[in-house]
Amino acid sequence: MLRPVVVGLDGSRESLAAADWAAREALRRDLPLRLVHALEGGMGPDESELPELEAPRYWARRILREAMDRLNERYPRLYLGADQVSRPAADALVAAGDESELLVLGSRAFSGIGGFMAGSVALATVAHVTRPVVLVRADQTVADEHERDAEHRASARTPYRAVVVGVDPASPAEELLGFAFESAALRAAPLRVVHAWQLGYVPRALEATARKEARQAALRALDAVLAPWQARFPSVEVRALVEEGRPAQQLLNATQDAGLLAVGRRIRPARIGAHTGPVAHAVIHHARCPVAIVPHK
Repeated sequence: MLRPVVVGLDGSRESLAAADWAAREALRRDLPLRLVHALEGGMGPDESELPELEAPRYWARRILREAMDRLNERYPRLYLGADQVSRPAADALVAAGDESELLVLGSRAFSGIGGFMAGSVALATVAHVTRPVVLVRADQTVADEHERDAEHRASARTPYRAVVVGVDPASPAEELLGFAFESAALRAAPLRVVHAWQLGYVPRALEATARKEARQAALRALDAVLAPWQARFPSVEVRALVEEGRPAQQLLNATQDAGLLAVGRRIRPARIGAHTGPVAHAVIHHARCPVAIVPHK
């Protein structure tokens, strides 16, 4: 049975932009799209006739109905379904996300800062779901996935922008690399693989030599990690970026004109607790393109 692409809807601009992105991704992957709206407060049998629940039910149905009409009009080839779930939003999204190929959520823009935030529900979902989660900004459009045209105008007919992925050769995540290469292949887009390294303490007289050797060693290690994936995806144009500095900042630098950024999130034992990790947390809040957080062991 095919896993669907799932998108969480709450009627906001962010979730509608996420639904559009998710629809295009479902078509790229030849998968169905499932819309999920969580109605908090519960609607058990004993509560089904309470009048105070009628308004929330009405708005929940309207959110799903209007989103389905909008998507059916824009993407007539899309196989589309919708569910209203009577659970807290984060719980509903984690459950739906665990059964998906990937989960797509909207993210709210900061005012005047240029980054964006995920919100408490999205952050809780990202930290617990076991499948990839993509966060999409409210102002994201189909043209933002593509290069500018010859007149430097926004276009949906030009080639796709690059996919960027952050990789640590010392502990490469197969799930993350698989997602990144597949995403690039689906788009016929180049893949930028970013590895950030930092030089430890060395005497000043040896610093230049040590820096050169460290960079060369990092590039060799990254090439070794990428070789089997390049053999598996020969059509993907790969550019390895081995940069000195903090990983989050180097990833943000590499995504200035990217269409998608993919980062990993290590799945930790329950006794330790779930969280996104510092690099994922930083790019979630500041990357301007959609961000995919890919869980891995």
